[in-house]
Amino acid sequence: MNRQQQEAAQILLKRVRDALQARGSKTIRQLGVCFRCLDSYDGNRKLDKNELKVGLAENGVQLSWNEVEILFAVMDRDRSGTIDFDEFLVSIRGQLNPTRKAIVDQAFKKFDKTGDGYITADDLKGVYNTKLHPKVKNGQMTENQVFDEFLVNFGDVDKNGQLTYQEWCDYYAAVSASVDNDEHFVLIMKMAWKL
Repeated sequence: MNRQQQEAAQILLKRVRDALQARGSKTIRQLGVCFRCLDSYDGNRKLDKNELKVGLAENGVQLSWNEVEILFAVMDRDRSGTIDFDEFLVSIRGQLNPTRKAIVDQAFKKFDKTGDGYITADDLKGVYNTKLHPKVKNGQMTENQVFDEFLVNFGDVDKNGQLTYQEWCDYYAAVSASVDNDEHFVLIMKMAWKL
């Protein structure tokens, strides 16, 4: 996506955010209701381009097909051809605010001891305790299986053994999108990473 398309996408996202907020979709619960309404055709918990166009029109946002294409390219972060609820939330709620970004940065720096912008899976394994995970405790999974499942959330870390700063921020932007309160998000981060 070139710079002009990125600028157009940000303008479109702002139009969508403003329209949804004007209709009362501000909290996670309200955005969830909105998402389910957009996904009213097949209920597969994913939006295709048609559902996005029609659903947004029903919510007061009229977009041309070209605008839908631009918006879809930004919202479909995993390039699956559909927009899932997490992608929708991150797109509508936006990136981390300064309070949340500061705690996410603090956690990343705790593990990036060399300052090279990467965390290894081994760095995380030293802190992420899987022993108390319910699936380990009841024998459904081993500690390594739980840890590997956890790593999948970050993208390619399980393939290349490294987690980039951007992958870390993208993951926590998605987590952040589902937490309404800054203080609660900070507490989650502090408890998860012993900050």
